[in-house]
Amino acid sequence: MREFAYVRATDAQEAQTLVTGRPDAVYLGGGTNLVDLMKLGVTSPGLLVDVSRLPYDRIEHRADGSVLIGAAVRNAPLAGDPGIRRRFPLIAGALLAGASGQVRSAATIGGNLLQRTRCGYFHDVTKPCNKRSPGSGCPAVRGAHRELAVLGTSDHCVATHPSDLAVGLVALDATVRVRSADGGAYAVPVENLYLLPGSTPHRETQLAPGDLITGVEVPPPPPGAAMRYRKVRDRTSYAFALVSAAVSVSVGDDGALRDIRIALGGVAPRPWRARNAEERLRGRRPDDSAVRAAMDAELAGARPLPDNAFKLDLARDLITACVRDLAAEPTGTGERR
Repeated sequence: MREFAYVRATDAQEAQTLVTGRPDAVYLGGGTNLVDLMKLGVTSPGLLVDVSRLPYDRIEHRADGSVLIGAAVRNAPLAGDPGIRRRFPLIAGALLAGASGQVRSAATIGGNLLQRTRCGYFHDVTKPCNKRSPGSGCPAVRGAHRELAVLGTSDHCVATHPSDLAVGLVALDATVRVRSADGGAYAVPVENLYLLPGSTPHRETQLAPGDLITGVEVPPPPPGAAMRYRKVRDRTSYAFALVSAAVSVSVGDDGALRDIRIALGGVAPRPWRARNAEERLRGRRPDDSAVRAAMDAELAGARPLPDNAFKLDLARDLITACVRDLAAEPTGTGERR
């Protein structure tokens, strides 16, 4: 790890002034991903601007049922927040499915959303990687790709997005709040925050240089919705998703799906909102054959590689089980919100 400077910013303006005009300056939240990448030599910033003490550390539950989560809130207290557990169990479940307790206590929400891919070629600086070194190639396509993406990929990159939380937030139609480098503010849906790789996989988000995430706004959950996050991985602790699912289901009195939201993790370079499947299922009874047919349509555009085609069956089975279980839960069990 090369030498670097460190400054703890006292306010957002100072933080943004420090990084403006310095391509080698980066924001530091919990550091659980950034410091690892620095140790590996994947990134070598000259200046770390610590934004973890900025006043974005509150969870604000609102009267309309929405919640504003500050970017500096740590993963562990968010997962344990009574309001989150009661109204948004999908968020708590996603956080508890990711990392270790120690990492969750240090990691911030803003940093969680901006963590980098766990593709082995990205982490190994002795190997080519278009995401790390544009134009150098993507050896994963012909190499080790069992854990990598099957949707939204390109010939230039097949990496997956690693965040469990982001998958849950996409299913909840959450929005990221951003303070732009000129002091203005804007918001972007979490779903649209991330870019597909195309021919420029090194560009991962819509954020401009100096933009600072200040929080995440989650709208009220649909009336009567039951929701859950499930994650399939190679071991039960401290492993990234092979496939994960964030699902919210509302069933009408006629037994048909009044509202359904599906997001997948571990299958694409960004959290994948299964809008095609949702559209096919809305208004229908949630029987297994209907869910499987909807997921077949959703996955029709997949580009699996020889060693990760199993993810298609896994995603189909996981969503079918989630929808079946959530639709069967009676109102008032404590699961339905």
